[in-house]
Amino acid sequence: MAETIDADICVIGGGSGGLTVAAGASYLGAKVVLFERGRMGGDCLNYGCVPSKALLAAAKLPALARRAPTFGVHFGMPDVDFAAVGRHVHGVIASIAPFDSVARFEGLGVRVIQAPARFVARDRAEGGGVAVRARRFVIATGSRAAVPPIPGLDRVPFLTNETVFDNPNLPDHLVVIGAGPIGLEMAQAHRRLGARVTVLEALPSALTKDDPELAALVIEHLRAEGIEFRFGAAVTGVAGGPGDIRVTLGGRDGAGGDTLSASHLLVAAGRRPNLEDLGLDAAGVKHSPKGIAVDKRLRTSNRKIFAVGDCAGGPQFTHIAGYHGGIVLRNALFRLPAKVDHDTIPWVTFTDPELAHAGLSEAAARQRYGAIRILRWPYAENDRAQAERETHGMIKIVTSKRGRILGADIVGAHAGELIQPWVLAVAKKLGVGAMAGIVLPYPTLGEIGKRASGTYFARSLFDPRLRWVVRMLGRFG
Repeated sequence: MAETIDADICVIGGGSGGLTVAAGASYLGAKVVLFERGRMGGDCLNYGCVPSKALLAAAKLPALARRAPTFGVHFGMPDVDFAAVGRHVHGVIASIAPFDSVARFEGLGVRVIQAPARFVARDRAEGGGVAVRARRFVIATGSRAAVPPIPGLDRVPFLTNETVFDNPNLPDHLVVIGAGPIGLEMAQAHRRLGARVTVLEALPSALTKDDPELAALVIEHLRAEGIEFRFGAAVTGVAGGPGDIRVTLGGRDGAGGDTLSASHLLVAAGRRPNLEDLGLDAAGVKHSPKGIAVDKRLRTSNRKIFAVGDCAGGPQFTHIAGYHGGIVLRNALFRLPAKVDHDTIPWVTFTDPELAHAGLSEAAARQRYGAIRILRWPYAENDRAQAERETHGMIKIVTSKRGRILGADIVGAHAGELIQPWVLAVAKKLGVGAMAGIVLPYPTLGEIGKRASGTYFARSLFDPRLRWVVRMLGRFG
């Protein structure tokens, strides 16, 4: 090696989790080395959250134009310049990139090595002609699109989240394999921009990690927009070439031999952790195809090495990687036994309507607590939703028998924003009375949560004993 560095912390991976650790440790005076083999900012900035939300924002505009006559406003049919939409997406990435750049982190005092790293010992990693010995290592290598073993797929051009935003032409017919959050977001965006879209899912339903009742409302809305779904349909083969791809189906929803013709194919069938060529065995780090094995403090089997984010095998969200980064900083720098608590982690699928979750699901709450209460309130009974014609949605709150808030799910307009007080309620173990008793501005969508909370006490209002008390008090004037 041309150079050897002794560091306090060495981070491998410049995505959300890795950058959180690198910046925080450097701010606190630690000597930090960061390896990044690709683009700074990782998957979220370059291929995931940022470009997908930018594309969805563009796709929302023609959808609004088509709805405008409902409000008495006429724009005419929208004209979509798909190449210009792509420039918008990449412009958004470029506007955020400086905050994750090499220059910024070197300005913070982090030594950034733009090369892949590999462990050669339990306390040593090498890459880019540099050897690093560190007191603590943090693996934050993220994940990538999983490519299923479909016959013929390796001979056909297909898109993933890493390439779909570079596609210059609007697909004539986009076939999406996978009905998870990525697949559905990209399906709706392309449909609204003018493409025909078919979504294929081997399982009998979509968004299987979310509340099934609310996920069904999302699918109902997407179908109304013209997206075709095939559930229980396994892809048994792919053939063809650019612009003419043939997808053969089998399974319950498609008879054997049924074939779809597509101009473009998007594979969104899950994620797999980036663990190859890291030398994990040399470092004594246990791992599997699902990710690196970690304890509640995110320590690996080598106690001097931590793993955060997607590569750690847990829920795969950018905000979780950042959360993990904070846990590691407390453990690695302050020797505090901070532990992860995934029970309170929220997530959002940014379809329209959005689908947001916080805390325990109904099924998980029943398994853990037995008797629970389910509280609901529809968007259709909210005045702001009626005024804006955003009545497709509802909130669903899970409480213990005694009223402690265990979880919440929202489907509808701005669900990702509306879920935030419920994240706090779950994390702080609030009772439903705390939410029912607050005063909210009128008219706002947030009132759906207050109204749902109030239903917890509805039984008491009709209790004959309570009515008897009211009558007795009334006798005193």
